[in-house]
Amino acid sequence: MTEPATAAPIFLVGCQRSGTTMLRLVLDSHSRISCGPETRFLTDLERIVGRDWERLARFGFPQEYWLGRIADFFGGIHADYAATRGKTRWADKTPLYAMSLGFVTRVFPDAQIVHVIRDGRDVVVSHRKRFGYWSAVKCVVKWPRYIRTARAVGRTLPADRYYELRYEDTVTDPEKAMRGLFEFLGEPWEEGILDYDDKQHDVARKYSVEAEKRRAAAKTDAPIYGSRVGSYRRELDPFLRILVRVFSGRMLRELGYR
Repeated sequence: MTEPATAAPIFLVGCQRSGTTMLRLVLDSHSRISCGPETRFLTDLERIVGRDWERLARFGFPQEYWLGRIADFFGGIHADYAATRGKTRWADKTPLYAMSLGFVTRVFPDAQIVHVIRDGRDVVVSHRKRFGYWSAVKCVVKWPRYIRTARAVGRTLPADRYYELRYEDTVTDPEKAMRGLFEFLGEPWEEGILDYDDKQHDVARKYSVEAEKRRAAAKTDAPIYGSRVGSYRRELDPFLRILVRVFSGRMLRELGYR
């Protein structure tokens, strides 16, 4: 098989608790793709061409110069990390970048964006279980804001640069969903790629512990499972249901969640 020519960076984004970590581990299991720990700091550098621009413009360099410097620095870190793992293409999984895709795509004009979307009601439940009740309350506003912001940028990008992936599809029919994703990325399908537990990944111990607890609760040892789909029907209390209806209802309907 001819090796794919693309080396475009991949950015995996989405509201927290939407399955981005699972997708990160699948990507990282591919022989060509390295998807390491979250970075989170790329958007801090937006100040250079944002609120600090008037001062930095005195250097005499155009914004394109600074954007190139940011790309060299940030991309260089990922490329070096990928090289240590024998891989030739890098991906970044940072959910927060969903809110800054305009800047991300200025820094990396060839980047491919993968936007993971999950039913907001289940996302609220997951926030409550992982971060507490107040986080769930805030999530009813955060979830539609993340999706609306990311989609707005996605509409400005060509079809080969922006891809939406539903969490429910990835856990209901993983191979079909992931084959579609890798086709979008221009990467060959590899057997066994869904068994990401068999590969080495740089993940925090707390994630491994949490994943083990979730699988035990679901009574499965499979790395990808769909038992949490529709969990809101059992676990969303009346107050959160009202908040979801008021603040997330429009986006739920727009996305076809009933």
